[in-house]
Amino acid sequence: MLERDHTVVTINEKEYLADPGQNLVELLNTTDENVPQICYNESLGPIETCDTCIVQVNGELVRACGTKVEAGMKVQTKLPHVHKAQKESLDRILENHELYCTVCDYNNGSCEIHNTMAEFGLEHQSRPFEPKPYNRDESGSFYRYDPDQCILCGRCVEVCQDIEVNETLTIDWERQEPRVIWDNDVPIDQSSCVNCGQCATVCPCNAIMEKGMEGEAGFLTDQQPGILRSMIELTKKAETGYGPLFAVSDTEAEMREERIKKTKTVCTYCGVGCSFDVWTKDRKVLKVEPSAESPANGISTCVKGKFGWDYVNSEDRLTKPLIRRGDSFEEVEWNEAIAYVAERIKEIKAEKGADDLGFISSSKATNEESYLMQKLSRQVIGTNNVDNCSRYCQSPATKGLFRTVGHGGDSGSIDDIAKADLVITIGSNTAESHPVLASRIKRSQKLFGQKLYVFDLRKYEMATRADRFYQPNSGTDLVWLSAITKYILDQGLEDKTFLDEWVNGFDEYRESLEPFTMDYASDLTGIPKEELMEVAEEIASSERVAICWAMGVTQHTRGSDTSTAISNLLLVTGNYMKPGCGAYPLRGHNNVQGCSDFGSMPNFFPGYEKTEDDEVRKRYEQAWGVDLPKEPGKDNHQMIEAIHDDNLSAMYVMGEDTGIVDANINYVTAAFEKLDLFIVQDLFLTKTAEYADVVLPASPSLEKEGTFTNTERRIQRLYKSLDPLPGSKPDWEILQLIAKELGHDWGYEHPGEIMEEAASLTPLFAGVSYERLEGYKSLQWPVAEDGTDEPLLFLDGFPFDDKKAKLFPLDYELEYKTTEKYDLHVNNGRILEHFHEGNMTYKSEGITRKTPSAWIEVSEKLAKERDLNEGATVKLYSDAGEAEGVVTITDRVRGKELYIPLNDNGKSAINFLTDNSVDKDSNTPAYKEIAVYMEVVKKEGKSPIPPNNHRRGNPVPQISVQVQKKWERNDYEFPGNQVNKNG
Repeated sequence: MLERDHTVVTINEKEYLADPGQNLVELLNTTDENVPQICYNESLGPIETCDTCIVQVNGELVRACGTKVEAGMKVQTKLPHVHKAQKESLDRILENHELYCTVCDYNNGSCEIHNTMAEFGLEHQSRPFEPKPYNRDESGSFYRYDPDQCILCGRCVEVCQDIEVNETLTIDWERQEPRVIWDNDVPIDQSSCVNCGQCATVCPCNAIMEKGMEGEAGFLTDQQPGILRSMIELTKKAETGYGPLFAVSDTEAEMREERIKKTKTVCTYCGVGCSFDVWTKDRKVLKVEPSAESPANGISTCVKGKFGWDYVNSEDRLTKPLIRRGDSFEEVEWNEAIAYVAERIKEIKAEKGADDLGFISSSKATNEESYLMQKLSRQVIGTNNVDNCSRYCQSPATKGLFRTVGHGGDSGSIDDIAKADLVITIGSNTAESHPVLASRIKRSQKLFGQKLYVFDLRKYEMATRADRFYQPNSGTDLVWLSAITKYILDQGLEDKTFLDEWVNGFDEYRESLEPFTMDYASDLTGIPKEELMEVAEEIASSERVAICWAMGVTQHTRGSDTSTAISNLLLVTGNYMKPGCGAYPLRGHNNVQGCSDFGSMPNFFPGYEKTEDDEVRKRYEQAWGVDLPKEPGKDNHQMIEAIHDDNLSAMYVMGEDTGIVDANINYVTAAFEKLDLFIVQDLFLTKTAEYADVVLPASPSLEKEGTFTNTERRIQRLYKSLDPLPGSKPDWEILQLIAKELGHDWGYEHPGEIMEEAASLTPLFAGVSYERLEGYKSLQWPVAEDGTDEPLLFLDGFPFDDKKAKLFPLDYELEYKTTEKYDLHVNNGRILEHFHEGNMTYKSEGITRKTPSAWIEVSEKLAKERDLNEGATVKLYSDAGEAEGVVTITDRVRGKELYIPLNDNGKSAINFLTDNSVDKDSNTPAYKEIAVYMEVVKKEGKSPIPPNNHRRGNPVPQISVQVQKKWERNDYEFPGNQVNKNG
């Protein structure tokens, strides 16, 4: 603290201790001194556009937000000429912004213009409001821009350029009347805007506002434009001076609090785990409001989390249990459905045994619901046949990390990824799969010198941004990873101290690397060996390296081995046990991490304790009062095989559209047809539910309480925003009803009680409780009994007996190639706007109008060879089946590589083409290893990517708002100079 002790700042004759280099406005905000600040936002930092935070520093008028503290600095905030300069700045704002608070949808207690003017005590302005010569832009799906209300604070530009880093918004300071513009001055709907909604989140007024708020928030705002304008004029006449206006509008804002509910929740889409407040009125979702205290995302969101909630009120929601009678479903009451399910389960168990039943849990459900699903399977039924969709994506990553470092999750936090000197992404379309996390990487690269290396088949956004982009041949990542590791060891570039102190198995591992020469790697991967050597040297010389990977690695026949190779490389270079480095297997679904964590796996109890461990099993047997099965059960893949082999006759699927997301869906749905009992629990009559004998209507995340665990092992609470749609029930309640009917009355009255039980039985979560997760608090497992968690793993060693990690030897054999007949390779993955099979996002009118369907990406070279034009229709045939789709011609793919987004459940569904090939160690389907041949149905047609899709936009990158251009304008004078000049 010695350095801090010397940074003493005097503010209004009183001394304060400041952090060295601290922003002055930040220091002022920790004191009782009230300084106006409209453009400043703690999540954005200084923008310096509004001038309202003018103070006197050492006798000179300056912007507080643009000033760093220095020892001995003397600051005055209350002098008459300081007040005069602040008032001049506020007057300029009101010249750009019409105050009609009472009839404004933004009048919800958080309008920073309103609040600042009221706190300042401004009664009148010296310049009247002047309308601008621009129309409102209503063209977008989700928000609109009103230039007349825009004060040009630049927050929206700053957040778009340097937080989201989509780089769509700028301010055109060259115009006679400056304004915010999208791309090179096109309507919102025609721009590169990805609808993350951050501009609306940070706007301090009603200039950029969510369309869901319009006409809904205020008591007097649901009016036609002409009537609303008359009300605005009437309000201005009736309220002479701002004091009465603020008093009336404050009263109206307080009334809004009675009918607008603001509930903290956690996003139900990807694994980033964004948290935010959901604003609801009755059952309407008005908006999503993130905040700086959101631990994973801060103020950031993506289009799905900010705007993708229409599915909650979809007319397609199930509201009655269904039982199949003959060839059709019949609606029944809950008691009949539960009794039917229990009776049929009893019959099958009695006739064929417990292991003839299988259970699949949901990565969309809560931790507590996953816990109950495995408890139902193990305690009530007596089988370990329970799994979840991590089998489809992340099990190989977990396997690779268990082998080497002992915990199957991210090494650190998203903050650590942002701090890394070098980030390597492998098989991860991060900007579309994990957009908020990708923004942290993009920001660190853009502003703070972080290097980004991308390895992938396809040239997507992160590839175009990368310092280096490599396109290894499909399925060969293990080869270049191992070759780089070998090169580092051969050149003596490894972290010898780290290896000696913290790693076992070096000699055997070193020997296993002998085949992985640079020549061998270059030949198999297609990457020149000189470039691989440069990558190796960069990794070895970087102090902090973080490697992120996703389904492009895991969904191969050697997904576990490739994940292991990543961890081996990190161990050899000492990139564990310190901030800003480590392994980050980016989880795809909101709770795919938690679903596995809490035991919905065939070989693990909650907390990854093996079912074969007698002591562990005894702990659960004592708590649950039954004998439990020892041998691991069947996983998803094995369950489907067992149905075909007549070894599984009943299946219970909760919140998983297995019949569209599992590989080789013709084979899967044929299995469904063989089942004696098929129970599906979901929001909608999904493709899977169409095969069910019983369908139970569940509730989405907004209609229940619980916890989710994100990709960084962060456990967060979600609260009930809406009551369950009449006729539907939360999954945990349904599971409990079934257990009770089967003779096990669990008696939970709240999900917090389920978590309490799980924590009492699971060392990994020993200190987790709802009290410790209150509000925006979170915990990253492992959590000790006293509540201490581990945001960064392995600081005290690895979770093995001797605290040492293990290098794991690997070999390689190329098992996949195209053939003369099946001459094209199909890659597949996520896109930004839609999620998984699209059951939720296609319910969003705004999303669907921008991205109505999936497509097939074809390279320019292949299109020329096959005489294809944009919008062509083609059929693809694999050994397993056929799919049909519409072509877009693009440089995102090359040669004979095709790409199909997995977000489709129609003819373009990728799993019509996938087969039963799996990762040899985890049974994860090899979704990325598909060889097909193409048949041209139609040579051209309408492009599947609409003209208003963001991919057709033209971003304009810059740093911040370029405020210096404002200062250079002839009509601008710094208010401090103006006050000094006028005395």
